[in-house]
Amino acid sequence: MKKFLTVPIALAVSLGAAMPIAPASAEPGGCLKYGAAGAVGGHLAHHGVLGAAGGCATGMYVRHRYRKQQRHDAAAYRQGQTQQNANPQYQNGNQDQTTNNQLR
Repeated sequence: MKKFLTVPIALAVSLGAAMPIAPASAEPGGCLKYGAAGAVGGHLAHHGVLGAAGGCATGMYVRHRYRKQQRHDAAAYRQGQTQQNANPQYQNGNQDQTTNNQLR
């Protein structure tokens, strides 16, 4: 019995170690996750379908707000990068010697 289980387990472990690991994405749950939570909460209040619908709507709103914030942050980051590259006072992240002398 042990030999019967050892081979599949060893095979699963070796295949799992050989597969590349995808980067984790932490995104808030959408309609399914919030809808399930709403259904459970609604079930306790004897309004399961209403809770599921409200949870789904909340989940869609939360995910939309999260993605909108991510787009805003990415645009601000890109804009900051282009402004830093366009500024002649900075070269490789350091100020020119003339700017350093002016500050002293």
